[in-house]
Amino acid sequence: MLKKIIFILIAFIFSASIVCAQDKTPVFNIITIASVITAPTARYIDDSIEDTRKDGAAGLIILLDTPGGMDTAMRDIAKSLLNAPVPVIVYVYPQGARAASAGVIITIAAHIAAMAPGTNIGAAHPVAVGIGGSVEMDETMAEKVENDAVAYVRSIAKAKGRSEEWAEKAVRKSESITAEEALKLNVIDFVAADVEKLLAAINNKTITMSDGRRIRLSTKNVALNYMEMGTRQKILTTISDPNIAYILLLVGMAGLYFEFSNPGAILPGVIGGIALLLAFFGLATLPVNYAGILLIIFGVILFFAEIKVMSNGILSVGGVISLAMGSLILFETPEPALRISLQVLIPAVLLVSGFFIVVVWMAVKAQMRRPYSGLESIPEGKAEALTDIADEGKVFFQGEYWSAHSKEPIPKGAKVKILKIDGLKLTVEQIKNENQDN
Repeated sequence: MLKKIIFILIAFIFSASIVCAQDKTPVFNIITIASVITAPTARYIDDSIEDTRKDGAAGLIILLDTPGGMDTAMRDIAKSLLNAPVPVIVYVYPQGARAASAGVIITIAAHIAAMAPGTNIGAAHPVAVGIGGSVEMDETMAEKVENDAVAYVRSIAKAKGRSEEWAEKAVRKSESITAEEALKLNVIDFVAADVEKLLAAINNKTITMSDGRRIRLSTKNVALNYMEMGTRQKILTTISDPNIAYILLLVGMAGLYFEFSNPGAILPGVIGGIALLLAFFGLATLPVNYAGILLIIFGVILFFAEIKVMSNGILSVGGVISLAMGSLILFETPEPALRISLQVLIPAVLLVSGFFIVVVWMAVKAQMRRPYSGLESIPEGKAEALTDIADEGKVFFQGEYWSAHSKEPIPKGAKVKILKIDGLKLTVEQIKNENQDN
């Protein structure tokens, strides 16, 4: 009996230990960054690191594919990675992906940097400075900015034990290299075909955290938790794209313009207001040239003025030119990732210009059209003589009987043209040849 009890206790302890071991299976969270680096991107990465800490996960893997982005956002991400309380792996993936410009420093700042075959990294030369858009730099200022970027990337590379020499070349000479070259030059730690092979390669690797702790990674039989952006984060990231922010700006302008031109329409005004507010948020996260915004607004004002002032199209032409020039310089930066794509810009300018011109044409046409009701519609109107008009008589006009006066006799039943109205009496004349008159 005692032996049975002991056997049951041993079995229970063994089962409990298995369950406990299963509960301690390491979990790695995985997020994907496949866009321009902007402020919402930096916030998303920082939140993901914090969520990984709260979840008690073994680490965070960032699948990176970026053409670059804003310097301020890149520095925020680098700070988050350098001070992360959990291991962070930046993996340039999948094949064909790149870590260009800001992506270079993000990759180097990770605890473990890896790339997939067929990817590349480099071209981190600073291209713009300033908050309100790109600023033309003289030689001295350009040198200062470049030296600052070099010192920054070298300090990060040194802290992570990676090649300081190549990091400097990436900034000064915009050098770009393949995954295999990056591994050979000690820019990254691993080249792996996929996430599973990467986890197998980093198993038992020891890394040093910012607080001096040394952590030995255990990635055998690891569980993967692919994390998706929340709806709010997706919206913020989407509208921070230069092309989306630009389209929202144009939609907002067009909506408000239509509402002001046709008061009471309501829906265009609501849509325009929402689009404009979203555009302002997106523009606030991007290197905007405010002269571009002013030119776009001025273009809309010129279109609106065309309705009030008959300029024979001169104001409309000015509006198109102002809109096009403002669009071209809205994100005036050498960084391709932060410029509006020509495939978006050209159709957008043509479409919006066409919209404004059509609205202006309809408004002008409505103003010039002869009135069909009210006192304004009576002169130049046509009526029928109900009696002979030998000085005075009666005519039938718009369903009503009117007293009429004529300088010449007009027979009953003749078609007459109304020349003017005086009180309740019409001055008319006979239409000699109706077909010719028409």
